[in-house]
Amino acid sequence: MMKFADLIQENAEEIAALDAVNGSKLFTLCKVIDIAAASRTLRYYAGAVDKIHGTLLKLSKGLHGYTLKEPIGVVGSIIPWNFPTAMFFMKTGPALAAGCTIILKPAEQTPLSALYYAHLAKMAGVPDGVLNVVNGYGCTTGAAISSHMDIDKVTFTGSTEVGRKIMMAAAASNLKPVSLELGGKSPLLIFDDADIDQAADVAFSGMFFNKGEICVASSRVFVQEGIYEKLEKKLVEKAKATVVGDPFDPKVHQGPQTNKMQFEKILSYIEKGKTEGATLLVGGNRVGQKGYYIEPTIFADVKDNMTIAKEEIFGPVLCLMKFKTLEEAIKRANITTYGLAAGIITKNLNVANSVSRSIRVGIIWINCYTVFDVGCPFGGYKMSGFGRDFGLEALDQYLQIKSVVTPVLNSPWY
Repeated sequence: MMKFADLIQENAEEIAALDAVNGSKLFTLCKVIDIAAASRTLRYYAGAVDKIHGTLLKLSKGLHGYTLKEPIGVVGSIIPWNFPTAMFFMKTGPALAAGCTIILKPAEQTPLSALYYAHLAKMAGVPDGVLNVVNGYGCTTGAAISSHMDIDKVTFTGSTEVGRKIMMAAAASNLKPVSLELGGKSPLLIFDDADIDQAADVAFSGMFFNKGEICVASSRVFVQEGIYEKLEKKLVEKAKATVVGDPFDPKVHQGPQTNKMQFEKILSYIEKGKTEGATLLVGGNRVGQKGYYIEPTIFADVKDNMTIAKEEIFGPVLCLMKFKTLEEAIKRANITTYGLAAGIITKNLNVANSVSRSIRVGIIWINCYTVFDVGCPFGGYKMSGFGRDFGLEALDQYLQIKSVVTPVLNSPWY
């Protein structure tokens, strides 16, 4: 695994180019962020390999007991197209550390880097058959993985709709356990005492990073009324200053959407926002006549029951909303079927603590956003799924606990 991590760093240019061509990732950022994180993830779980152990049990009667943690077996991993590199190692890192073998299906839109990683794994000495990349469509290859009787566990990142299908297939086959990291409609709560410039930076990058194709995107930004006008102006200025274009150009801030289907879906949501009465502050149009480029788009006067406020758009569309009180902000933040992430921007520790304990999501960022670390567990509540990636907690998804009990005869301790 350490050798694998070395090879990733040595081949960063090639991998970043593959993800830029295949998934419209910004070449420079992909190299600095995604690929560097992939190497760190492998090293983290390589360091965990010899720290997986059971516990000694204190049993009643004359018994001695302990637990063993054993590999769950063959793992089927199905990953999405928005972060092909990060997701590859989010799944394979802990599974390899746990001693499992893996069948990984990359998204049909972004297969190239996964194939390259399979090549690097072989170069690193990963035995044949331990890490397998199988390409195909979700309705065929993904369905086969989910229903296969010899696959012992499935882990999936993607839409809630597909997550349901995977659970049904797993239940109908061999009752394999499933872990799911699904969609989100994440709230960012900005309070009156926030620094305006910092708040604008966090809100903008939280939504428009990776052209909005990120499950934790801060797509619902709630701003307390005392600073609302100032923040709205700052966000509009940032949107207008954003350079949309070729992902290989280091001056570009936002590349194209991943494919035509996603491009058309985002534009349809923008039209729906207009027809339902939201105010379009900036953006809302395609950029140029070629490719799948969309302007950073911000809506104001968004109501909680509007489609753009309820459904995951997965594109560069931000819903800006105003609130008065702490209680109102918490209530509206929780009015969603999702529960993946949330953010809070405030200088008041009591506000930060109250809100972080009141919003039902898997991760909450305070005075920052989209800050990931391999040591920090990540996953959702509600329809955003269950199970955790990252952290030592991720290892538990790939391990079985076996209890071993033996009688102890004539022990003085019982």
